[in-house]
Amino acid sequence: MVARQLAEQLTGRTGQRVLDVGCGQGVQALRLARAGHFVTGIDSDQYALGLAQAALAEEPAEVRGRVQLLSGDGHQCGRWFGARSFDVVLCHGVLMYLPDPDPMIASLARLLAPGGVLSLLARNRDALAMRPGAAGDWRAALHAFESDRYYNRLGLTARADRLADLAVTLAEVSVPLKHWYGVRVFTDNTADDSAPPVDGRRLAQLLEAEERAGKTDPYRQIAGLLHVVGAK
Repeated sequence: MVARQLAEQLTGRTGQRVLDVGCGQGVQALRLARAGHFVTGIDSDQYALGLAQAALAEEPAEVRGRVQLLSGDGHQCGRWFGARSFDVVLCHGVLMYLPDPDPMIASLARLLAPGGVLSLLARNRDALAMRPGAAGDWRAALHAFESDRYYNRLGLTARADRLADLAVTLAEVSVPLKHWYGVRVFTDNTADDSAPPVDGRRLAQLLEAEERAGKTDPYRQIAGLLHVVGAK
């Protein structure tokens, strides 16, 4: 879903300079490189970065030439790259591990060139009770109404953000909210080991349902994740 939503926001843009902070296994970085963009991926997890490097090695030479992978985190970007160095900055699945998202967002905003796009993927604070509630974990559901903290599926403590708060932060760093989507409206409570539908038609229907719900109120408001896009 994130790839589809990002492609929608980058329609008409070619050869963009992209920074992917917290690139993980390189899924988005490689997709964007295949589309002709020049991507710098950064991650502090050496295992994930190794998987990204292995995946990159399997790509054609022209794709490999458009990607560089670095070890580090978003807090180092200000030292590595100058202001207005990138046309697109991604920060997906990172904010939930930070005590306060604002410094990271401000740091990344400085790296954006005029007209640049900042793409954030965060846990949805306004829907934090949905997953435990759907699983019948009433204690956790009640706790979610009072706190922005939760345990994710990796067993790690993480934090959720509200769309309204992210919109304020983006406005303050001169990258105002352009659009936002919900991600995992219907499938957020699916078990980690659950396989996607084998039948291609059913899989296509699932993806279409999620895509439409992620763009449509009130469904997107209760999505597990927020995909927030700001434009400089």
